[in-house]
Amino acid sequence: MSDHPTAESLKEFLNRAVVLDTEGPILYLGILREVRSDGYWLERVDLRDGREGHVSKERYICEAREHGIKPNRTRVFVFARVVISISALEDVMTEYES
Repeated sequence: MSDHPTAESLKEFLNRAVVLDTEGPILYLGILREVRSDGYWLERVDLRDGREGHVSKERYICEAREHGIKPNRTRVFVFARVVISISALEDVMTEYES
């Protein structure tokens, strides 16, 4: 069995704003355009390094949900081996939801 999800299992996320979380400080928010066995193509990407700034990853994601993604890259390929989770940005619960 493969360690990587298949395109079929992630098709509900295609062409939607997603959050790709990593074990490290890097966070990717963008529009998922393609799922491959080795990674993910995102467009209109906000690539954030958590070592820069004073906001936690979770707070940053909530702010993006509330105010929209602020892209700093046109297109990015994210290697599957660095991603620990994927979620639709609209599924992120803000502190105002319970």
